[in-house]
Amino acid sequence: MPRGVLLRWTIADDIPSSPGPWGQHTDLTQIPVDTNKAPSHRSSFGSLFVGALGVVYGDIGTSPLYTLHECFAGEHPLDVNRGNVLGILSLIFWSIILVVSIKYVIVTMRASNKGEGGSLALMALLHRAEEGRPWLPPLIGTLAIAAAALFYGDSTITPAISVLSAIEGLEVAAPGLEDYVIPITIGILVCLFAIQRKGTATVGSLFGPVMMAWFVILAVMGIRNIAHAPLVLAALSPHYGLMFIFHHGIGGFLALASVVLAVTGGEALYADMGHFGRTPIALAWYFLVLPALILCYFGQGALILSNPAALENPFFLMAPIWAQLPLVFLAGIATVIASQAVISGAFSMTAQAMQLGYLPRMRTLHTSAMEKGQIYIPFLNNALAVIVIALVLGFRSSSNLAAAYGIAVTGTMGITTIMVGMVAAFLWGWKNRLAYAMLGLFLVVDVAFFTANLTKIVHGGWFPLVMGCMVFILLMTWKRGRELVSAAREDASMPIDDFLRSVLGSKHLSRPKGTAIFLSSLPDKIPTALLHNLKHNQVLHENTVLLTIAVEEVPHVPQEQRVESEHLGGGIHRVVLRYGYMDETNVPRTLANAPEKLLGFFYEPMKISYFLSRETIVRSHRPGMGPLREGLFAWMARSAASAMEFFSLPLNRVVELGDQVEI
Repeated sequence: MPRGVLLRWTIADDIPSSPGPWGQHTDLTQIPVDTNKAPSHRSSFGSLFVGALGVVYGDIGTSPLYTLHECFAGEHPLDVNRGNVLGILSLIFWSIILVVSIKYVIVTMRASNKGEGGSLALMALLHRAEEGRPWLPPLIGTLAIAAAALFYGDSTITPAISVLSAIEGLEVAAPGLEDYVIPITIGILVCLFAIQRKGTATVGSLFGPVMMAWFVILAVMGIRNIAHAPLVLAALSPHYGLMFIFHHGIGGFLALASVVLAVTGGEALYADMGHFGRTPIALAWYFLVLPALILCYFGQGALILSNPAALENPFFLMAPIWAQLPLVFLAGIATVIASQAVISGAFSMTAQAMQLGYLPRMRTLHTSAMEKGQIYIPFLNNALAVIVIALVLGFRSSSNLAAAYGIAVTGTMGITTIMVGMVAAFLWGWKNRLAYAMLGLFLVVDVAFFTANLTKIVHGGWFPLVMGCMVFILLMTWKRGRELVSAAREDASMPIDDFLRSVLGSKHLSRPKGTAIFLSSLPDKIPTALLHNLKHNQVLHENTVLLTIAVEEVPHVPQEQRVESEHLGGGIHRVVLRYGYMDETNVPRTLANAPEKLLGFFYEPMKISYFLSRETIVRSHRPGMGPLREGLFAWMARSAASAMEFFSLPLNRVVELGDQVEI
């Protein structure tokens, strides 16, 4: 993988901003990035292996709860006979092999941005290929944000279908409790979202061992049932899947809408790569998760061949009667873990979007002093809780939810394939026809899954699509609005050189002792707050710092590369703080840890004053966005959390000055 130079986004005076996702950027420094560099972890390989089981495989690991049942009893029901069972099992097996084992583990996980994965990492990597390809930047920007938007649709359905499908096991283990399935599900979800503010450090340490036990039990139950009908092993041959589709025609093709449920959660392998590293995730997949899932699916197939009535709930009926109630309890824990992983992923995705300037600031709490990746966003948590509970009340069964599940997932998978193909062509230099044929096969599979899932739109599949579209509009509106605000601010700003010439020689200014820090998104311009302070108060502090916060297109920026300072003369300093899009933007801590020699002034917390601009967005008739989007942007700007909170500035050291900006 070649080394390259990444562009950057900047944080505005009071709201994250950028000159545009693909516009001109201020290149303050060049930071070479080794894209093959593995993430730095102090944890042992064993702990990473176990941890990956709990976080990465929660979603795909609970898919056996409902997948096979939906294949035969879902929106496109099938007769339980030898040909259909072997055909469905073959499709499930080869889907898992092609999509997860080969596409994600072998190919996609090679596309790492300093060890990190996900759509934003792919977007960052593809920046290096944009030279001479003017059509590429807007394309990859749109694809990456579309994938992120679809993720939010998925993150609401996953907790609902996972927990509900587990608690529905009571209908088998304790039929007298059937009427309590919905209330118990809602109770579990309420508790799950309520404990988010406490963090998952303690509970998270239990996730791995619980999921390890879960996968072992899946394998044991599968082997136990395969022994009664070993002929299901014939489904390992792909011709059964092909013959199934050929024999059933359009009905066989539509069955893919249920088959895809077996690979939902596969995207998590790539998205969570930065937390555990590629090797632990891959080994956990090949040595435990993959065999356990295949054995479980084949065990369910053997069960319904032997006893077609078991189709009512083949997963729980695989277990002996005495083990069904404990299995419901364990399944409930496993689905809570799967839901927790999705919720944490939503927090992480939102934090990255805020850092990159695609969302306004939201109040973010760090729930662990040891792990900076563990965060809690109250607004998002409450919104997800309301939507997830509404889905449970609206759909009322995992089967109904499965009818809406999959369309957002398959859309994200298809986008990932397209972007990985671009990385392979433009950065890896793949020229081999066989390699392109393999990527083409991945895309054909993704398109087939997505097309088959389009039939779910009328059965509830519209929900994740509508939610994804809404999130996409919000993300793109905020980004475009910040571009317009940056342009308006730049037009009204004074260049630093002009400011120095006009102010430093003035005898009418008071120079009080202490240090004043003015946040600015434009490192070569004077921030509006400083101009207002001079206009109204005629003071210029002994030490005046023009502070710009730049968010790089890398997940983390090393401490030694985080601070750049320049003394402009007359006690005026220009300081740039760089963060990765997964770093915490704690300004006081960064300044306090920087050497005085590097900063150029002595950082004394109790003698520092931070000056911010509080913007009021005013709509105008100038070209930019439509009236509706301008109104939406203005509302988002008013709803944004304060810069003081976002940058961890001390409450009693902040001065805010109002400013109107026309867009």
